[in-house]
Amino acid sequence: MTTIEAPKGAARRNTVGRAAALVLAALLAPQVARAQDKGTLNPQPLPPLAKPDDPATPAKELFGRKTAPANLQTRTIGFYSKGCLAGAVALPINGATWQVMRLSRNRNWGHPNLVQFLERLAAQAPKTGWHGLLVGDMSQPRGGPMLTGHASHQVGLDADIWLTQMPNRELTREEREEMSATMIVAEDRLDVDPQVWTPAHLAVIRAAAKDPQVARIFVNAAIKKALCRDAGTDRGWLGKVQPWWGHDFHFHVRLVCPSDSGECTPQPPRPVDDGCGQELAYWFTDAVLHPRPSPAAKPKPGPKMADLPAACRQVLLAP
Repeated sequence: MTTIEAPKGAARRNTVGRAAALVLAALLAPQVARAQDKGTLNPQPLPPLAKPDDPATPAKELFGRKTAPANLQTRTIGFYSKGCLAGAVALPINGATWQVMRLSRNRNWGHPNLVQFLERLAAQAPKTGWHGLLVGDMSQPRGGPMLTGHASHQVGLDADIWLTQMPNRELTREEREEMSATMIVAEDRLDVDPQVWTPAHLAVIRAAAKDPQVARIFVNAAIKKALCRDAGTDRGWLGKVQPWWGHDFHFHVRLVCPSDSGECTPQPPRPVDDGCGQELAYWFTDAVLHPRPSPAAKPKPGPKMADLPAACRQVLLAP
C-alpha cells in the first residue's frame, strides 16, 4: 500500500513548482461548489434584464434565465469551465436507485452521455453496498456559466454525487431542498471521519472511476487519502481521482468529451501514477491546511458572451 508522507529533500524544493501547477489547475478545475446551500420550495423566475444585448452583460445572467434546453443537435461546446450545451436532456428526478436534489435549481440537465452514466452508476450502486445515489448539480438546460456555485458544470459533462446514500423511500420536496449531505472529513482536515467513512463510500467512488466515460473525479484531499489507504491492490482507477478544495460532502464526476462533440475541449490528462504519493502529501502541508489570511476578493462578474465559444450564442438564442 502506498504511504503518505510530508515532502522531504528534493520534494520540498519542488513545492513551489507544485504550487504553480495547482494555480494553473485552478483555471481548469471546478470552484468549490456550494452543494449544500439550501434551495427553495417556491422558486421565482428571475426578472428580465434591462440590457440583455449589452456585450458587458455577464453570460451567467443570460444562461441562468434559460429554463429549457436549446432545440438543436446535441453537442457540448467548449471547455468544462467555459462553454455551453446544445440539445440537453434531463435526468428524471426519480429512479429506482437515484433521486435528484435541489430541484429548484433546475440543474439536472446534461449531455445524454452524462444521464446514461448516472443511470448506469445508480444501477450498479446497490451491488457495491451503496443503496442509491442522491444527485446534486449537473448543468443548466443550456449549460453555460451559472449564477451561483460553480465555475465548471458548463457543458453537460459534470455531476455532483452526494456522499450520502439514498434512503429507502422517496424524499419529500422539502427534504430535497433543505437537507444536507453528511460531512465526511474529520474536524482536523487530516483524514476522513472514521465514524462516517465506510467501505461503501470507497466502493461507489471506485465504481464511478472505473467507468470508461469518466475523465476525472474531484474529492477532498482527506477522501483521496482514505481511498489510497483502503484501495488494496486494485489501484489503477485511483489516478482519475484528484484532490481539490471543498468536496467534503460530495464527489464531482467529469466525463470525457463525447464523440459527437468536435467542439468540446478535453480535460488535460492526469499523471500516470495513482496520485497517492507526493502529489497528495502537498495537500497536507501547513501552507495548504492553514493558508495565510488574504483580503476578501471582490466578486468577479464572470465571462461575457464574447469570452465563450462563438457557437454558444446560437445555443443561447435557439428556440
